[in-house]
Amino acid sequence: MEIREMTEELEGRLLSPFAAKSGRSRGREREEEPCPVRTSFQRDRDRIVHSKAFRRLQGKTQVFIIPTGDHYRNRLTHTLEVAQIARTIAKALRLNDDLTEAIALGHDLGHTPFGHAGERVLNELCSGGFRHNEQSLRVVEVLEQGTGLNLTWEVRDGILNHTGPIWPATLEGQAVRQADRVAYINHDLDDALRGGILQLADVPTNLLKTLGYTHSQRINTLVRDIIVSSWGQREVKLSPGLREVADGLRQFLFDRVYVGSLAKKEETKAMRVVEQLYLFYLKNPEELESRSPDWPQEVAVLDYVSGMTDRFALLKFREYFLPEPWSSAE
Repeated sequence: MEIREMTEELEGRLLSPFAAKSGRSRGREREEEPCPVRTSFQRDRDRIVHSKAFRRLQGKTQVFIIPTGDHYRNRLTHTLEVAQIARTIAKALRLNDDLTEAIALGHDLGHTPFGHAGERVLNELCSGGFRHNEQSLRVVEVLEQGTGLNLTWEVRDGILNHTGPIWPATLEGQAVRQADRVAYINHDLDDALRGGILQLADVPTNLLKTLGYTHSQRINTLVRDIIVSSWGQREVKLSPGLREVADGLRQFLFDRVYVGSLAKKEETKAMRVVEQLYLFYLKNPEELESRSPDWPQEVAVLDYVSGMTDRFALLKFREYFLPEPWSSAE
């Protein structure tokens, strides 16, 4: 018996009846020889970690656009925090933590430069709209390595449905969806406090009394509630009471941080950068560094611009729209 087969046998004995078993995956779009060591979900996790799109996440905005401090979250650190929270939930519920981790690490691969500001611009400009979860799926199915990563159905379902109206089909995907919310409402608050956008006294007292007065206490409160509320259930969920409190914290962040705060003072400029690059490449498709001849021009431009890091977008904007210093030959 190979190591992979032993792991699959252990999953069948130890995991919850509601957990996804790697040996019973719905498979890949293109059949492959199984790995003798890794399960299919472990293999997917490794493919995502070694992808170019995953490495680019370190250069993409979470909330603060081009912060000068070293301790503010970016899209990569957000992804790692989501993965860790989701794994904690999955372990406690005896779900498949390999599948959970793979979904978490891949869920934001399609995010734009400058965070949701860039996403809003592309959604307005593109005739078919733009949603980062759908682009994340396109990254793993088509763009990476030219043919996609050929991930299992369960991982692709979790990536696509980590946000939006449809919930993931697996409990592991649902754990990631819950962990995504837990991660960002807490680390965005933490960053806002660090940046002086908020003081702890600004946060409504009822939220702090329920969730906790420190970053770790708030995460612990929400994660433990998810575990207790989901135990033995076919759904990963918060209790109604904690969900209402978490929604209250999210609305507070929209009111005080996400819209109109100092954290967003450069957002209009960033949106202008994304807009001008998108329009430029539509008019000058020969400037695209890579493009399949089978893709419509608008799709190729969307893929290219959405895949940029903040730094690369600014570099290209300077190249196309700002004058270079001139010096004589003397």
